[in-house]
Amino acid sequence: MRILRALTYDIVLVFVFTAIGRLSHGEDLSQLGATAWPFVMATTVGSLVASWRRGAWWVQGITVWLITTIGGVVLRLVSGGTAEPTFVLVTAAVLALFVVSQLVALTVAGDRLVESAGLTPAEYARSGFFQLCWAA
Repeated sequence: MRILRALTYDIVLVFVFTAIGRLSHGEDLSQLGATAWPFVMATTVGSLVASWRRGAWWVQGITVWLITTIGGVVLRLVSGGTAEPTFVLVTAAVLALFVVSQLVALTVAGDRLVESAGLTPAEYARSGFFQLCWAA
């Protein structure tokens, strides 16, 4: 159950990241899925590999981060996209930040935070998505 919750958060965060990226470049969100798919696929594979390895929580987080970053960039390149060095660095940094937020969200501290907000985890993630889109 915990891995499913983590995967859900990861996918939501990938969509947040791609939405912010598209909006910051003056693009609309109509092609959000086309932009996000390489990283959604990579984070799904990363989550499956991390759950299969069954290591410490921080090892699983690093596993998902590495596979999402490298796999997403590779899939982007293979599908005809570009990956400038600055894009790769920003992607790696933002996804690392998301891993840290995952570690907080999936601990007791994260459960208390969501509970104190009076929301379900899905409502909490959805509200964060819209707040980030508004901030972009």
